[in-house]
Amino acid sequence: MTLAAISLCALVAALIVSCFSTLNVGFLAIVLAWIVGTFIGGMRVDQVLGGFPTSLFLTLAGITLLFAQAQGNGTLDRLAHRAVRGAGRSPGVIPIIFFALTAALSSIGPGNIAATALMAPLGMAAAGRYGIPPFLMAIMIANGASAGSVSPVTPTGVIVAGITTKIGLEDVRWAVYVNNLIAHAAIALIGYLLFGGWRLLRERRQPIGAPAAVAATITTSAVDTRVSLPMAGDDAHSSPDDDLHFAWQHWLTCVVIAALVVGVVGFNVNVGLGAFAGAVILTIARAADEHAAVRAMPWPVIMMVCGVSTLVALLERTGGIDLFAAFLARMSTPATATAVVAFFTGVISIYSSTTGVVLPALLPTIPALIARIGGGDAMDLVSSMIVGGHLVDVSPLSTLGALCLAAAPRGTDTRAMFNQLLAWGVSMSVVAAVVCWLVFR
Repeated sequence: MTLAAISLCALVAALIVSCFSTLNVGFLAIVLAWIVGTFIGGMRVDQVLGGFPTSLFLTLAGITLLFAQAQGNGTLDRLAHRAVRGAGRSPGVIPIIFFALTAALSSIGPGNIAATALMAPLGMAAAGRYGIPPFLMAIMIANGASAGSVSPVTPTGVIVAGITTKIGLEDVRWAVYVNNLIAHAAIALIGYLLFGGWRLLRERRQPIGAPAAVAATITTSAVDTRVSLPMAGDDAHSSPDDDLHFAWQHWLTCVVIAALVVGVVGFNVNVGLGAFAGAVILTIARAADEHAAVRAMPWPVIMMVCGVSTLVALLERTGGIDLFAAFLARMSTPATATAVVAFFTGVISIYSSTTGVVLPALLPTIPALIARIGGGDAMDLVSSMIVGGHLVDVSPLSTLGALCLAAAPRGTDTRAMFNQLLAWGVSMSVVAAVVCWLVFR
């Protein structure tokens, strides 16, 4: 067996483990890169470690540190609560508002997991209060979070930007973001219409039940969010925002985040270094607890991304990427490539991390795939992989779907909702293939 084939087998093994094990696949990927590169390929250790994405590591660390501070000092909670004040009394408008708010929150930097963790408790509470099907609200929130997930200032957007630059696509950050946002908005609209949103638009109803107040706590590996929110049965005139006033540290945090976004968008500031600068400002001003923020950073996700990237770098060196591309090419033509890559990316993403495993492993294969099938547009294939990987994340096997399920209002048949989310998520691999074939061709 050639070294290229062995390295490809190592990547496939890592993908399989990521689907069925709780082991951090990033650590496994680093070990496999070391074993294959040094003991089988005869490389020096420093050659293998040269594939570790130091710049990406620092960028992800900077972004997640800043937003861990914003989460820890309560700024993101306050922004979320202030935003949902506009939900109004029309139940049909409420899911649309939550899609837009989650997409906006995801886009400004926290990414899809943090945005869902913040908005799912609020959205599911609103679903219970206004008689909105929880499954419909979950579709809107999860798709909203994924719609903003590849913004240039989010962790996933940074990963995608780095890979696309490496494969020869210069500064396509906004094109990728817009393509992904439009795709998720379209699918969310279809879900909204299919599952009763249009009927809700014609209704006006008061919140259900009598006064009561509860607190919901959601914890994930990447974010710990504690949000006081109204649930089914709360008083129509009570508002959790009454206890969430903005203090100076919250305003300063908002200014820092806004400055980062403006710097990245308008002045091409390095997003990671800009985020570190913002985090330092908040720490010096004592507007956030640096030590608590460091503990809250999603280190497992960061190491997953960097570990897989190290193994992928070894594949590029040994020719394993070409073998992977050859596998995809056997099932593709220039006319069907977008459908094929969207489908395979979606199927793998149902069980594995889209950001940490799937995109770092598959995006680098695009140039070789185009060469083997004799044509194709790299940007279309990038967009297809991103859309395919993210559309399935409504599944309860993914973090976004699981967060929505965990926040379901009282009285929800969670088993039925689990099955609904799973069926929707699995079906999205086929839907993504069709949509990408129609749009990106």
